[in-house]
Amino acid sequence: MAYYIEKLNELIGSVIDKKRTCWLSKLGGTRDWKAIPEPRGVGICINSSLLGVGTVIGGGSGRPSSLLKLVRWDAIYFVSIAQRGYIFEQEWAFGYGYTKLLSFLSSGESFLVFWEDPDSNPDTLHVALTGIGLSHICHYLSVLSLHGLSRTVFGDGSSRALPFLAAALHVISPAGAFLSAPYGEPVFSFFNFTGFYAYASALHDDRRGCVFARDVKFLVAGGLFATVTTVRSNGVFSGMLFAYDAVVGLAAIVSSGVSLSKLHRMFFVVLGGSLILLGVVGPQYRAFMVYCRNVDVRRIWCDNTIPSVYTFVQNHYWGSGTFLSYWKVSNLPLFCLAAPMLVIMGVSSWWPFQSPLDFDIRNKEPRKREEVSQAEHRRTCLYRLAIPQAVLAALALTNYHVQIINRISSGYPLWYWYISVCVLEYGNTFHPVLKPRLLVQAMVLYSFIQVGLFASFLPPA
Repeated sequence: MAYYIEKLNELIGSVIDKKRTCWLSKLGGTRDWKAIPEPRGVGICINSSLLGVGTVIGGGSGRPSSLLKLVRWDAIYFVSIAQRGYIFEQEWAFGYGYTKLLSFLSSGESFLVFWEDPDSNPDTLHVALTGIGLSHICHYLSVLSLHGLSRTVFGDGSSRALPFLAAALHVISPAGAFLSAPYGEPVFSFFNFTGFYAYASALHDDRRGCVFARDVKFLVAGGLFATVTTVRSNGVFSGMLFAYDAVVGLAAIVSSGVSLSKLHRMFFVVLGGSLILLGVVGPQYRAFMVYCRNVDVRRIWCDNTIPSVYTFVQNHYWGSGTFLSYWKVSNLPLFCLAAPMLVIMGVSSWWPFQSPLDFDIRNKEPRKREEVSQAEHRRTCLYRLAIPQAVLAALALTNYHVQIINRISSGYPLWYWYISVCVLEYGNTFHPVLKPRLLVQAMVLYSFIQVGLFASFLPPA
């Protein structure tokens, strides 16, 4: 990580003239956390002493004690669920796929643990350290996956600095400590980036006429997006790539007639997109079997038209999911913390549609004839990737606990690319609304501040 940050500073310094920017004062006015409401509902209190390692966390000076400072907020739920399975109803808001993966890795049991509760409760400290190790491994793999995705989308004709810079920005992502703690974000980022990589590669193969490779990669991408949906529910937005392609394919059939090749492609697009439903339905079906088969424990959500435990729990226990339900004066500090990332995601989502996207970062020369195809591929990928990011930003603003956008944004590549292009093109052919040096400085500063707040059990979570 230090290598990436060092190279990042060198790269930015070689592109942009050094300027003294007084912006620390703008971070004030967000320290009043007394008005932030606690989660509603009766169940597990957010307290690390419930893990059974309170004495280790609170006292002692060994390395395990320091590492357990990463077990905060939702990480307590993830570790507890991985240790003994789902017990309380409100726990079903926490990623089924991630908790089961953590349980499998820490317990050493068979793959049946993904469908059933573990037979033996592994040691809490062991589960926590397994989660921390998993997060660091997945974060490292995410950096590599994002680098590969960037090269696939932008090609070797563009500057080699762009994939590197995008990967470096992921290292200093505002997600901060959440990418080191036992949280689902590192796993989500890895699988989501890899799914995007498979999908972009499928589009590249489609352009070259490699039909078999294209079809296989469509299915691989669908399987990865299904997996990532079990880790975080917003993974379902990645399925919009398939929906976009299906609409484009249908429009082509309507406009120019039916052909075997078009039907063949449409079949695999729909099949790949349908795989994502497994990631949505699987955990919901498991909860339905637990709460809805037995009349004695049957819950009110079982009688809904779509009996979703996740939707019910988010609304009933956590006060999330309802339109504008989080828009309260007491939550204003959290909106202030989320505002920079919301702006970045909004601007970068619009960027592909307002930019010609035919730049050559390496030599600033007009495109050559052989580069037209690559530019078209780049445009095709960026249009598709803008959709899930824009939807996520809009829902974070209107329906979610808005502050989580600082961590869940880490799994979406478009805004990394936007900042990278801002840095590499600043003052030349591209004049961004957001100043790149200020953005990177703010990301680094926020990461340091956020680590301290997280370790001290202070918002934002």
